[in-house]
Amino acid sequence: MEWFNSLEPELKMYWTIALIASLIFVIQTIMTFIGADSSDGLSADFDGDMHHDGPFQLFSFRNLVNFFLGYGWSAVCFYNTISSTLGLNIVAIVIGLLFVGIFFFLMLQITRLASDKTFKITDTLGKTADVYLVIPAERKGKGKIQISVGGAYHEIDAMTDGEKIPTGAKAYVESLIDNQTVLVSSIPNLIV
Repeated sequence: MEWFNSLEPELKMYWTIALIASLIFVIQTIMTFIGADSSDGLSADFDGDMHHDGPFQLFSFRNLVNFFLGYGWSAVCFYNTISSTLGLNIVAIVIGLLFVGIFFFLMLQITRLASDKTFKITDTLGKTADVYLVIPAERKGKGKIQISVGGAYHEIDAMTDGEKIPTGAKAYVESLIDNQTVLVSSIPNLIV
């Protein structure tokens, strides 16, 4: 404690900010890993037009902690390097804002990983597909279509109420017959 008391008042303030922000950050991180931190639990005290449909808010307790974490530690690190108090505070503010930006970027990447990319056959409705195996006429058997959904190609069983649809033709997915089969109709080849 003697070391802390011997510091200049301004440096004491930066150390205090850095240590408190670090302690809160460690507690938040532990709570996140044990599942006790589903949200900040704190929201902004004002209502503006800054609503965001994503998982993060600009004005949240977590972002405040991230800002002060970057601000405090950069001020401590550069205190003896940058002689101007104004210059030191500007650098510390920029690094604090950078910490908030890095947090936003990391949370965006994590939410992208967590998004549901599961294929649902209902996602094929109203889309155009390529006939992979001949589709017999008037529901007399199943053929196969190849269709792109969500950036991935899927092979699905298909039937038609119309005439036979040959391999390589285009087909339009009209409805579902069951959880594995769709009803398609032929799309005439247009000559341009």
